[in-house]
Amino acid sequence: MLEKTYSPRDVEERLYRQWEESGAFRAGNRPNAKPYTIVIPPPNVTGSLHIGHALNNTLQDILVRFERMRGRDVLWQPGTDHAGIATQLVVERQLAERQTSRHALGREEFLRRVWEWKAESGGTITRQLRRLGASCDWSRERFTMDEGLSRAVIKVFVELHQQGLMYKDTRLVNWDPRLQTAVSDLEVENIEIKGHLWHIKYPLADDPSHTITVATTRPETMLGDTAVAVHPDDARYKSLVGKMVRQPLTDRLIPIVADDYADPEKGSGAVKITPGHDFNDYEVGRRHNLEALNVLTLDGKINEKAPEVYRGLDRFAARKKIVADLEALGLLEKVEQVTHAVPHDEKTKTVVLEPMLTEQWYLNVKPLAEVALKAVRDGKTKFVPERFADEYYRWLEDIRPWCVSRQLWWGHQIPAWYDDEGNIFVAESEDGAHAQAKAKHGREVTLRRDPDVLDTWFSSALWPFSTLGWPEETPELKRFYPTDALVTMFDIIFFWVARMMMMGLHFTKQVPFHTVYIHARVVDERGQKMSKTRGNVIDPLTLIDEFGADALRFALAIAAMAGRDLRMGRSRVEIYRNFCTKIWNAARFCEMNECVRSAGFDPSKVKSTVNRWVIGELARTRNEVTAAIEAYRFNEAAGALYEFIWNVYCDWYLEFIKPVLTGDNNDEKGETRASAAWVLDETLRLLHPFAPFISEELWRVTGEQGPKRQGLLIAESWPDYGALPPDDAAAAEMNWVKRLISEVRSVRAEMNVPPATKLALRLKGASASEGQWLARHNDLILRMARLESAIVANDILKGSAQIVVGQGTAGLALEGVIDLAKERARIGKEIQKVEGEISRIDQKLSNKDFVARAPEEVIEEQKEKRAEYEAARSKLAEALKRLD
Repeated sequence: MLEKTYSPRDVEERLYRQWEESGAFRAGNRPNAKPYTIVIPPPNVTGSLHIGHALNNTLQDILVRFERMRGRDVLWQPGTDHAGIATQLVVERQLAERQTSRHALGREEFLRRVWEWKAESGGTITRQLRRLGASCDWSRERFTMDEGLSRAVIKVFVELHQQGLMYKDTRLVNWDPRLQTAVSDLEVENIEIKGHLWHIKYPLADDPSHTITVATTRPETMLGDTAVAVHPDDARYKSLVGKMVRQPLTDRLIPIVADDYADPEKGSGAVKITPGHDFNDYEVGRRHNLEALNVLTLDGKINEKAPEVYRGLDRFAARKKIVADLEALGLLEKVEQVTHAVPHDEKTKTVVLEPMLTEQWYLNVKPLAEVALKAVRDGKTKFVPERFADEYYRWLEDIRPWCVSRQLWWGHQIPAWYDDEGNIFVAESEDGAHAQAKAKHGREVTLRRDPDVLDTWFSSALWPFSTLGWPEETPELKRFYPTDALVTMFDIIFFWVARMMMMGLHFTKQVPFHTVYIHARVVDERGQKMSKTRGNVIDPLTLIDEFGADALRFALAIAAMAGRDLRMGRSRVEIYRNFCTKIWNAARFCEMNECVRSAGFDPSKVKSTVNRWVIGELARTRNEVTAAIEAYRFNEAAGALYEFIWNVYCDWYLEFIKPVLTGDNNDEKGETRASAAWVLDETLRLLHPFAPFISEELWRVTGEQGPKRQGLLIAESWPDYGALPPDDAAAAEMNWVKRLISEVRSVRAEMNVPPATKLALRLKGASASEGQWLARHNDLILRMARLESAIVANDILKGSAQIVVGQGTAGLALEGVIDLAKERARIGKEIQKVEGEISRIDQKLSNKDFVARAPEEVIEEQKEKRAEYEAARSKLAEALKRLD
């Protein structure tokens, strides 16, 4: 017996436990079936479920539940990423609260503390994924630092070194002075801040009375200047190219060079070049053979290469002193207030990163990139939507060596050892390194291991095959690799997708996945990016607590339109909580009206038109949902389900059959009860990938009525009505009835006809079939459209609203019910008002200044409003036309 209301809190935990205990999530249960594999983008072990995770994992779960029901041997490979910097930061903060540090503990003890923290707190996000309903094979959960994956990482590094692709080099990197490590570009966030632009005069060496002015937002880096650059076509400076200027404060002579990097239109047209502390300057320095001078220590202080007066000063303290000294020397031309982007640590948003010249390990990825590019161009891996392949090409065509080393303690320690002479020995084990050293020196030598660890993305790049046991030739690797689909977001196409392609092809000679589905980002209901600063961050767990996991899942799926930001907010999830309530109430209606499953029910043998119609609509919906999921059009699949359940089944079919269920025709009543129960059952199958909890609970309860069933819905098969012929006659008839009732209801609403007032309807010009349909369903039409009569006639009464339905025109008598002249005037005013709004929006969108300044989400919002007003105008125009 179904409860009056559906309570997600009462069923979700119980059902999830049942699924897990039944082994429904486990791969390998169908050894003769075709495998289907998805690897989860491993969330950081430090993480908590955010709305982006909720979207990403909902879409993956839809795919795996769908394919599981289609009979595939499904592996959804779960796991978490060790998240080098993020995890080390968490544990270091804990140590700081206890008045200690990792350096005080030492590496071994610090790493013990990190593993301890991971054991206690590292499973938060996987527990939260369970609350979402994620049906991963948790028995195979992996961690990027577990023994098997670590072995894969070490082997890959060693082989790449043996192939001459992994090497050490001194280059410019983004440097975190607090953690004292290189960081990847993904860990850099450029934050707009208010600052200053200092214009500094550099005296010419041969004529100090003449100066050249450069501007900088970082005066402390001028201590490392090795040139001033001007554009080769800038007539103002052509005579100065090749001359020397005296660098203020250091008294060094540096050349004036001609380079396209200098922009004659910006500032003075001359720029200071500091190859040791700026990425653009580094490239200029390489072109002109300039020294890359590093004037900062690793913790962000001025080093010994600068004049003594600045040594030991923090970079920001040095900035103040340098500006004061320049002003005292009369070399500070002017100071401007500016807003500019400054690179910060993406995790804390507080540490200003420095471009720093350091020795790091690099991977030459160019040869790997060429193979990865060819694989996509040849169609071995496809992007959905296709346009994201262009982003992939763009990154790989312009790829540079990958800095893979990090100066952290938490992570995969680089398998390289050094002797006292600085020789490097790269091996899979320390014993292997000693063997190499002995072969070189002819004796045992002392070796020390490289203290650095690998970039977190290095191990993530191996995720599709390392999680399946590579480098061992495991049965899982043979069966489930390559994987079928990768579901991820556009912002990590390079950092993760491209690197998995490169590593997969290089080490397994196969693409790691056949399809890459790129979903959009989740924004708030106004289209704005979510941020703590704006206060618009949505916590998915709060939404699950309030509305249930299914409501959140369905809200995300139906909004997941390819290539468009996904707008999300509490009110949207509430809509799909109401949808779940609608399904529950439909099941209760069936239960109360004894609509129980019938053994041996054959949908192809149904006689009643309304039952034949709903079965045909179900079959059409099944085909639409199937095709949409196969094409990764999740919004269309969810939309088709919503339309069928809410509109076709609940609002129309159940209303159509009420007289039958209370009538005296027992044969028709029996068929209708069986049909309603069968269609509900089939609907639960279609709904399951999207809303697994409510569908499973209704499957359980309805399974207790009629023929008993034991199994869980998750293990049932996907509907297939291939043998069911389409019933065009039933569809034409019932859709005509639906259209007539809908149009009458629209007119009543548009013309403000009181609900209690029953109207007369006359149908003229209808086909013979339409006349028969009107007669056959007359009682139904009168009841649902609130009419006093509905007849076929040769004319339409004066003062009627006209409705075109099929071949006929229905006249709805309004004379004496409403004032037609006043109604025409009201609608006319409404049209004018709407047209005024459209005109205002058009003026905004045609204003070039507005379009240039307005954020993208504001432009989109204006376009959406215009579309809404346009639809309203069309509706009002149609209403006015009815009164002609």
